[in-house]
Amino acid sequence: MAKTQKNKATSGHLGLLKARLAKLKRELIEPKGGGGGAGEGGFDVAKTGDARVGFVGFPSVGKSTLLSNLAGVYSEVAAYEFTTLTTVPGCIRYKGAKIQLLDLPGIIEGAKDGKGRGKQVIA
Repeated sequence: MAKTQKNKATSGHLGLLKARLAKLKRELIEPKGGGGGAGEGGFDVAKTGDARVGFVGFPSVGKSTLLSNLAGVYSEVAAYEFTTLTTVPGCIRYKGAKIQLLDLPGIIEGAKDGKGRGKQVIA
C-alpha cells in the first residue's frame, strides 16, 4: 500500500485493502466462534496419532516441563503464570501407539465464566 500511488484510479483498491486489513485485525483480537455452539472456540491443533492427551491444570504446575521432558519439544517455561498462551503439541510413542500430547494454557477458578481465557481452554 505504501508504494501505491494515491489518485482517483487507485483509491478504490486502497480502500478494499484497508477494509481487509481492518477485518483481519478484528479477527486477531476476537477470533470467530467455531461450530461448538455458543462461546469461544478452542485451540485448533491438527490431530495426529492414535490418541490425544491434554494437560489441563492450574498455571505454573509443570505442564510445559512435563511435555518438554516426555516429547522433547520446546514449550516455553518461565517464573510467571500464563506463560503458555496457545496449545503446544508434542508426540510420543508408547507400546507401538503414537500419542499426541497437548500442553494447554493454565486454567483458573471462574474459567467456566470466561475468566483467564477459560472458555477457550475448556473448548
